[in-house]
Amino acid sequence: MTRLSVEMLAADTVEPITSAGHAQLGIAVLLGIAVIVLLITKFKLHAFLSLTIGSLALGAFAGAPLDKVITSFTAGLGSTVAGVGVLIALGAILGKMLADSGGADQIVDTILAKASPRSMPWTMVLIASVIGLPLFFEVGIVLLIPVVLMVAKRGNYSLMRIGIPALAGLSVMHGLVPPHPGPLVAIDAVGANLGVTLALGVLIAIPTVIIAGPLFSKYAARWVDVPAPDRMIPQRASEELEKRPGFGATLATILLPVVLMLAKALVDIIVDDPENLVQRTFDVIGNPLIALLASVIVGIFTLLRPAGFGKERLSGLVEKGLAPIAGILLIVGAGGGFKQTLIDSGVGQMILEISEDWSIPALLLAWLIAVAIRLATGSATVATVSAAGLVAPLAADMSTTHAALLVLAIGAGSLFFSHVNDAGFWLVKEYFGLNVGQTIKTWSVMETIISVVAGALVLLLSLVI
Repeated sequence: MTRLSVEMLAADTVEPITSAGHAQLGIAVLLGIAVIVLLITKFKLHAFLSLTIGSLALGAFAGAPLDKVITSFTAGLGSTVAGVGVLIALGAILGKMLADSGGADQIVDTILAKASPRSMPWTMVLIASVIGLPLFFEVGIVLLIPVVLMVAKRGNYSLMRIGIPALAGLSVMHGLVPPHPGPLVAIDAVGANLGVTLALGVLIAIPTVIIAGPLFSKYAARWVDVPAPDRMIPQRASEELEKRPGFGATLATILLPVVLMLAKALVDIIVDDPENLVQRTFDVIGNPLIALLASVIVGIFTLLRPAGFGKERLSGLVEKGLAPIAGILLIVGAGGGFKQTLIDSGVGQMILEISEDWSIPALLLAWLIAVAIRLATGSATVATVSAAGLVAPLAADMSTTHAALLVLAIGAGSLFFSHVNDAGFWLVKEYFGLNVGQTIKTWSVMETIISVVAGALVLLLSLVI
């Protein structure tokens, strides 16, 4: 087992903070989510406060000691900010460098010049799919959203028409295609063949991303017609700049984290020896934090220097880049706190125990279990690891292709209906300037389409191969 899968499974076996039965836990989850939605929509309370209060309410309804609920919430908030938060901060700095140097202008102007209005959604889904292959979803959002917002603004496109294809590309990679960490963990747990899973994953991902991206975005744009939020759009660089960075140098700077993380994933697959010096080296340089930090440092020379930036302007640029994301960091962190409260209350384990008695085909069972855990905990990773651990014994009698399909069924289920307990939900909401209802009608529906379409394709393939 990979180190990540061992850690995740170990976390799932921690003693719950409450002894509540299944019925009480189920009611507590529903009431906790209801409190969050009500506070945000009815009382217009900030999402950070709503998530905090909702987490405490969930613990109270589940009969957990308040001190343990607070510990779970703060632990989840801290771990989320420590992981995702640093990446968001580095991505924000890189985004500010791209904006102020004119590099982002160069990319947007080139895309607008080369792509026709009809092909733009397809262009965005292709870019997102390539960039999102080795990345955690949050990292991909940080890298892509500034480009999405500027393309929508300057090309006068509907934000949803451009944004949904980009999000679909990222999300499909997240759930279905190795070397993304989620599928890799499931492959390891189930004992599936990596090459076969990759081939079938790409085969399923292509029609899935087309349906959930460019095609669904037509309807999403009608349901939610909002402009790109000005507060999140990097401003056009001053015309007084000495010159703008070249398109190639700018693109290389953006893609550097992708290349480093993809290289790490490939080395992990080829070498497969945690003690090997080469693998240990790539484990460091391919770490998301180091990869993004390297991109920021390289950007000083490829973006800021050509634009005539001196040392004295760098500090101010970093400060201005971090300011707009303070609220996002708190919201995403609180979402992580709510998720951890759910997990520590034993909700995921409850679902696993209930599902043991379901008499249905293995692939459908794997999809349903992943769906249930995803809905309860908000974590695609937790859903993937938990479901893979439960159905792994079923793979013993499966063919190589069906074992791979089992992995993909789990991945598809892990993406189902992202809502208020998912950090990704709040990232999309804040970056796109949406309210909760609008986020559900676009992002949540898109995630559900991906999950259902991919799950159906898995079942269809199981009948013919």
